[in-house]
Amino acid sequence: MGAIDTAAFLRDLYELREIGRFRSGVHRPTYSPQDMQARRWLVERLTACGLVASIDGIGNVYGRHPGPGPHLLVGSHIETQNEAGWLDGALGVMAGVALARAGLPVDVCAFADEEGHFEGGFLGSRSIIGELSDEEIDRSRNRTDGMPLRDALRAAGLEGRARMGLEPGRHKGYFELHIEQGTQLEGSGLRLGVVSGIVAIWQWRIVVEGQQDHAGGTTMAERRDAGLAAVRLLAAVDAEFPGIAGERSTWTTGRIVLTPGAPSIIPGRAEVLFQFRDVSVPVLERMEVGLRALVRESNRRERCSVTVEQIARAIPAVCDPAMMAALEGAAEELAPGAWQVMPSGAGHDAQVLARRMPAAMLFVPSIGGVSHHWAEDTKDEDLALGVEVLGEAALRVLGR
Repeated sequence: MGAIDTAAFLRDLYELREIGRFRSGVHRPTYSPQDMQARRWLVERLTACGLVASIDGIGNVYGRHPGPGPHLLVGSHIETQNEAGWLDGALGVMAGVALARAGLPVDVCAFADEEGHFEGGFLGSRSIIGELSDEEIDRSRNRTDGMPLRDALRAAGLEGRARMGLEPGRHKGYFELHIEQGTQLEGSGLRLGVVSGIVAIWQWRIVVEGQQDHAGGTTMAERRDAGLAAVRLLAAVDAEFPGIAGERSTWTTGRIVLTPGAPSIIPGRAEVLFQFRDVSVPVLERMEVGLRALVRESNRRERCSVTVEQIARAIPAVCDPAMMAALEGAAEELAPGAWQVMPSGAGHDAQVLARRMPAAMLFVPSIGGVSHHWAEDTKDEDLALGVEVLGEAALRVLGR
């Protein structure tokens, strides 16, 4: 293997940043013209590195190493959240390109829709391991505008293409380089994080049913205001959860929709999208018990009725100890004392790949902890160190 060409690696990242650029970040939602332009650009980069590259029927871009193994799989995603950052996902894919350019026997994949623009989430990585059915594709809709996934695939030119699957036994494991999307590394003055495990995200739809009525003619005593009932329930969750959650648990209300949503009408219905995250199943189960108890209490106290429906229930992923050890050894060799072991508070394709092969992740710092926003950034020297450590760890796993 040759040395990692960090200058070329950074050039690739900055060039990809220009596709769908938004302020200092990127707007490249899944299957948009910008996203498909980036996928075609990536095929060219993979081909230039000597890989056999293609785009499959769900939008995965895959570069296959043509030589003998053993092989590693390296990747992430290149679509973005709306008007978001330039490194989330792209860093891991271009790190794979850098390793391939250096002569390592790696396959590189950009998995489609890790960001979950379409219902179901992780479409590309679940497809490649055989856990995305045609029936789910038929049902899936865009979370923003409701476009059916089938229509989006057709518009993107992907209709009729086969969806690829992993070759059993081909890979010794999967590596993913990613920005931290938090402040732990920066706050500790560290440059690298070896990920110990990836949180599970449990998502819920909470529906509050009240009575739509006139905002002036209906007295406060008569009202069944679904909006206020939803707000009170969420305030109760925020007060109760610190006593039952884990040290690194998080919970988020991502969307509240009031119906009919007019200034002079008491809302008769509120729909809330709510989630919580942790790396421990017992903690997640404890939070579920707490949520359901608060819903029961709301139904006892309020004049509105509340129902709760679980819409996603993932399983936490523990990173492979041997691959973690390779990352730890590489980090200590190239950045002695400047790294730590830490969990991931965000979901990643690595947790899906971990169902089929050993998987591990490496974090580099996020400036100010900013992510899912166009101001997301990381120092060039930290990006370069991350790909160098990933390359050294790959050598250790491959036994070279």
